[in-house]
Amino acid sequence: MSVGFRAVQWNRDKLVYDGILLAAVALFIAGFAAIHWQLHPPKNLPDAIDIWIRATGTCAFLMLTVILSIGPLARLDRRFLKLLYNRRHFGVLTFLVALTHFGFLLSWYLVQHNLPNLAAELTTWKDYAKFIDFPFKALGIAALLVLFVMAATSHDFWLLFLTPRIWKALHMALYVAYGLVVMHVALGIMQGEYTVLIPLMLAGGLGSVAVLHLVAGWRERRLDKGIAVSAEGWIAVGPPREIPDKGACIVAASGAERIAVFRDGDEIGALTNLCAHQNGPLGEGRIIDGCVTCPWHGYQYRLADGCAPPPFTEKLVTYRVRINRGIVEVDPRPLPPGTPAAIKCPSNLL
Repeated sequence: MSVGFRAVQWNRDKLVYDGILLAAVALFIAGFAAIHWQLHPPKNLPDAIDIWIRATGTCAFLMLTVILSIGPLARLDRRFLKLLYNRRHFGVLTFLVALTHFGFLLSWYLVQHNLPNLAAELTTWKDYAKFIDFPFKALGIAALLVLFVMAATSHDFWLLFLTPRIWKALHMALYVAYGLVVMHVALGIMQGEYTVLIPLMLAGGLGSVAVLHLVAGWRERRLDKGIAVSAEGWIAVGPPREIPDKGACIVAASGAERIAVFRDGDEIGALTNLCAHQNGPLGEGRIIDGCVTCPWHGYQYRLADGCAPPPFTEKLVTYRVRINRGIVEVDPRPLPPGTPAAIKCPSNLL
C-alpha cells in the first residue's frame, strides 16, 4: 500500500491465479495451432507463421473479452470476484500475447523480404477512406499501443502518481482497444475469408460484453437512484440484523456517493464505498481479520475510523451512524477521512 512499491507482491493466491492463466493461454494457442495445422497443413514457412498469427490473435481477442466481462460478472455473482482479484496480471499478459501476434506478423513479412510493403500499406492514405482494402493492420497497431500504455501503467506507482480517478479513467481505454480489435478483424480476415466462425466469435464476444454490462447496470439502477432522506437528513439502512455480519449494505442518497455500512458483530460503521487503491467497490468486500477488506486487491481499513492498519497510512471518509427506533441510519454528509464514527449495537437488536 503506502509503504513502498514492488513490481509484484506475490502470495499463494496470485501464484495459483497466474499459473492457471499462463497454462490456459499456452494450451489455447498450442491447441489452436495444432488443430489448424491438421486441417490446413502449411505449404511453406509463411503459411506456418500465419497459423501462429491466427492463434495468438484469436487468443488476444478472447482474453480482452474475458477481461471486460469480469467486472459485471463479479457484480452479478460474488463467485467471480476471484477473477477480479488479479485482473492487472490478466491485462499485462493480454498485451504480451497481442505483442507476440504483432511479432509473428512482422516475421511473416520478413521471411518474404516484403517488409516495405507493410510500410506502404500503412501509409497509403487514400485507402483509409475505403471500406474494402482499408489498412486494417493500422487498427491492430493502434490497439496494441493502447494495451502497451495500460500494461506500462499497471503498477501502484502510476496509480499514486496519476491519482486513482485519473488512473481509472485512463484504463477505461481498454474499451477503445476492444473496439479497435473488433474492427481490425472485421475489416481484415472477414473480407478475405468466408467462414461463419469469425463473425460468430466477434458477435458472441461483443454481444456478451454488452449484455453483461447492461444487466449489471440494470440491477444497480435502484441503488443509483438513491434513497430518500429523513427530515433530519439521515438515510434508513434497515434493522441491524439485516446487515450481514462481516459484510455490508450499500446505500446512497439521490445524486450522492455510495456508502458502505458494515457490521462486525455488534459494531456498525459506515465508510465510503470507494477503496483508496483503485476506487474499488469496498461494500462488496468483507471484514477479514477485523478489517474491511476490498474485494479487488485486498486493501484493508479499520471499521472504527476508516484508517488502514499500521504501517500503512491510507484513510477513508467515514459517516455518522445511529440506531433510531430499531433501524440503522447513516448521515450522508461525509466526515473527514480517518474520523472515528462506528457505534456499538445493543445485543437485543441482533
